[in-house]
Amino acid sequence: MGIMRVDQALDQGTALARCEEALQRARDPEVRSALIVTTDARAQREARRSDERRLQGRRRSELDGVPITFKDVFEVAGTVTTAGSRARSAHPPAGRDSFLVRRAQQSGLVTVGKTNMSELAFSGLGVNRIFGTPVNPNDAALVPGGSSSGAAVAVAAGVAPLAVGTDTSGSVRVPAAFCGCVGFRASRHRYGPHDFAPLSPTLDSVGLLAATLDDIVALDRVLAVHRPPVPAPTGVLRAVVPAGEWIDDCTPGVRHAFERALAALGGHVRIDIVRLTTLDRAQRLMDRFGTIVGAEAYARYGRLLASSAALEPATRRRLAANVGTGRTIGAVRSAMLPLRRQLRLELAGAVLLCPTVRHEPPRIDDLLASPARYDACNASTLRTTMVLSYLGMCGVSLPLRGRNGRPTVGLLASLPEHEDDRLLGAAGVISRVLEAGA
Repeated sequence: MGIMRVDQALDQGTALARCEEALQRARDPEVRSALIVTTDARAQREARRSDERRLQGRRRSELDGVPITFKDVFEVAGTVTTAGSRARSAHPPAGRDSFLVRRAQQSGLVTVGKTNMSELAFSGLGVNRIFGTPVNPNDAALVPGGSSSGAAVAVAAGVAPLAVGTDTSGSVRVPAAFCGCVGFRASRHRYGPHDFAPLSPTLDSVGLLAATLDDIVALDRVLAVHRPPVPAPTGVLRAVVPAGEWIDDCTPGVRHAFERALAALGGHVRIDIVRLTTLDRAQRLMDRFGTIVGAEAYARYGRLLASSAALEPATRRRLAANVGTGRTIGAVRSAMLPLRRQLRLELAGAVLLCPTVRHEPPRIDDLLASPARYDACNASTLRTTMVLSYLGMCGVSLPLRGRNGRPTVGLLASLPEHEDDRLLGAAGVISRVLEAGA
């Protein structure tokens, strides 16, 4: 079974039948590592109640009875929230659900499990040597992308048509690109309070993954609690492609896929290539002083370096690399809000378009053979999405096919914070054009 849309899931009989199919699929060997735990009893109970509501004509939402997964940073009552780390495995089971899990249940969605992830959500590669690396459905030898690796694989491999993850530096957008699904980084608090296990409270945000943009829009419609009004779009959609490293540093395969997409969009979207000084300045600041994510990750988890906690070697290296970032990060923090305002002015209402990641997913074995290569690849994987998170951008990654015909490349559409509805509308235009030209 491959990637599944919501409408296909709804065609599969009862909610209980869909639930059982999802739980069975989660146990398949090539998918098992995508989930840290399945919530069988809960899922079956929620599915039965959904079927009862359907028979009584009182469905709670358009997604009542649809299976969904949550990244293992969200509390699901009765399960341990590991954040993908053995260091948290001894924590007591959660006594109650996180806000967003409760909201999904109140809308009739069926929680079938909690998805695997990069340890502590602190990597863009999705490798997890403790719980097993989720298998990229395009090629098992390739990284799935992270940190919401299991969420993307659960969608792309057909466990559930919908998944909730988190995106701090690219953790939904990257795995969506590498695994061939749609990933949406929402503006902060669009879905309510952030009562999940944090990595960087300043930049953490919730993200959604699904097979299609329509499914993302449907889930957003059900879950969103903060939807500031935005002007209705008028005229031809305008887009800006940033000149400089955002395109120049891409591999030939990524650049080819992106340029093909731009060519298809050309008759429907006004596209300008522009040097965005805000992007350049933000990247220089982080290159010089470090990242807010690194500083806050060390502040929260740096103590584990001196403990007997079983951390993956790559996690230890990333934490150790940020020992001094707390002393230098002030310049990055103080520039953040002015840069966000400046970028909004530079875009002047245009959608920012660029590749989600500048390279195709690398081979896992190649990275594990060289710590230096692993760390360099992690940094390059997140280089585009990291700076856009810092600048407060919400973003949608749409799948593109690489030269090998597999969907391992993403086209990223982004807009300033709280312009989510306008972004989803623009992404709909882009998605329809690309699908028509496929």
